[in-house]
Amino acid sequence: MLWKTLLLLLFYYSAHATVNYRWSRAMLYPAAQRLKRSSAAFLNPVLQNSLEDVVLLYEFLLAELDIDKGQRISIKDEELASLRKAAEFDTICNEVIPKSITEIRRLSSRLSSYPRVLKKEDFERTVLTMVYTAYRAAQSQGHQKGTWAESFVNLYKALKHDLMFPYNKETS
Repeated sequence: MLWKTLLLLLFYYSAHATVNYRWSRAMLYPAAQRLKRSSAAFLNPVLQNSLEDVVLLYEFLLAELDIDKGQRISIKDEELASLRKAAEFDTICNEVIPKSITEIRRLSSRLSSYPRVLKKEDFERTVLTMVYTAYRAAQSQGHQKGTWAESFVNLYKALKHDLMFPYNKETS
C-alpha cells in the first residue's frame, strides 16, 4: 500500500510539474503552442539564437515593415524578405504575437504579474508586440490612439521590469 501511495504521489508530482510548465509558457503566447498544420511539431519559432540573429532582427525592423488591412506584417525589402530568418519572423509576427487590443491588454496584465525572468523567446515576442502596438498607436486617432499608446507603455514597463528583475530581487 505504501509503495502504491508513493508511486501515485510521484506520478502526480511529475504530471503537475509538466502541466504547470506548459501552462505557464502557453499563458503568455498561446498561439506559439499550437501544432503546425503540416507536421506534428509545435509552432514555436525563435529568431534570436546568436548575435548575428539579433542584428538581423534589427535590420528587419529598420527595413520598414508593411502592415496591410488584414494586419499581416511583411518586410518591404525584397532581399531581406527572401532570407530564411524572414520566414520565421513572418511566422512570429503573423501567427504568434497578439494583434487585437484585448489580447495585448491581456498579455500586459499577465506580464505585470509574471513571477520570473522571461525566456528569450517570450522577451522577443513581447518586443515585437510592442513594435506592432507602436505602429497601431501611430496609425490610430482619437480614443483608439490613447488606448494603443497606453498598451505600448504597459508593454514597455513589463520589459523594463523584466530587465531589472535580478536587481529588484536584491533590493527587496
